[in-house]
Amino acid sequence: MAGSNLFTGTLDMLILKALEGGPLHGYAIGRWIRETGGGPLRVEEGALYPALHRLKKAALLDADWGQTETGRQAKFYELTSEGEKQLAAETARWSEHVGAVEAVLSTERGS
Repeated sequence: MAGSNLFTGTLDMLILKALEGGPLHGYAIGRWIRETGGGPLRVEEGALYPALHRLKKAALLDADWGQTETGRQAKFYELTSEGEKQLAAETARWSEHVGAVEAVLSTERGS
């Protein structure tokens, strides 16, 4: 089914976007997505961390251990050049998709 990976693809794009401004640890990525999205976009740890590992395996992210603002050890993720290219491509694809859905939703049937 064409839309079956919508959440996975959307989550990946949101993670890449969160890292556009520089390295973040996993919890901070989830918090940034939630706060930037105004609250409705909540990413559960059970989805976030597998996505981070998948993106790292695909060479879209690098990861290094560092210290959080509270002094805890955490893995910090950052975009690779391939991740930057992927973010640009997925953002363009998303915009096209949203535009097409909006066109369908704003059209009266039979018009």
